[in-house]
Amino acid sequence: MNYPTYETLALELVGGQVLVVTLNRPEVLNAINTQMGRDLLDLWTRLTADAGAVRCAVLTGAGERAFCAGGDLKERNGMTDEAWRAQHELFERAFMALMECPVPVIAAMNGYAYGGGLETALACDFIFAARGARFALSEVRLGIMPGGGGTQNLPRAVGERRAKELILAARAFTAEEGHEWGLVNRLCEPGHALADALDTARAIAENAPLSVRQAKKSIHYGLQTDIATGYRFEIEAYNRLVTTEDRIEGVRAFNEKRKPAFRGR
Repeated sequence: MNYPTYETLALELVGGQVLVVTLNRPEVLNAINTQMGRDLLDLWTRLTADAGAVRCAVLTGAGERAFCAGGDLKERNGMTDEAWRAQHELFERAFMALMECPVPVIAAMNGYAYGGGLETALACDFIFAARGARFALSEVRLGIMPGGGGTQNLPRAVGERRAKELILAARAFTAEEGHEWGLVNRLCEPGHALADALDTARAIAENAPLSVRQAKKSIHYGLQTDIATGYRFEIEAYNRLVTTEDRIEGVRAFNEKRKPAFRGR
């Protein structure tokens, strides 16, 4: 599919199947302003409606210093209550569109991420982070609180008690700590987070795309319910794959001892 030219995002299709999305405001450490909210909402909505050839996406930030510094507080300075709420409602839709996106999205965190920047990474399916990167949900220092899913996604990643400590104390933590707690899937050498994420994205892209999307959906929604209901959801997702061309191709390729040619049908 064709994408528009975004003011705040840079897109690159790698290998025809992996979309690299770069938060592209390096002059302000990729802080999220209103336009970036519009751009992200549009992108994730387009990927949901028609991913085309894209089988996996990698989200990263321009430059080596920061993944995303969070909300653009210079833009927010002096905002009326009405304007603030309107902007945040836009951000809310962008966060939900990312969390609901059927295409797997890997966060490649090349530097620090605070507030909405960390929440953006938490809304992705999993995180690769450079050693030495620092993260925080520090909104309570500003008289607000996490509003991009942080109070929901962080405890699901690190547990309720640790999340309370980090959010209520506005405590910064390192990528190494995040890895120890299960927030970060892989620690990468500085400058290599994107390359490492791309390796995994390519591995995902080689698999049957409908299978990948159904499995992602089953994990995501199953964890929000009891195990019996989650299993019923899994079987519904499974049965939708039985009649696909890719299922037939996958089994045939296995028996013919060759690499399958999946078409997403």
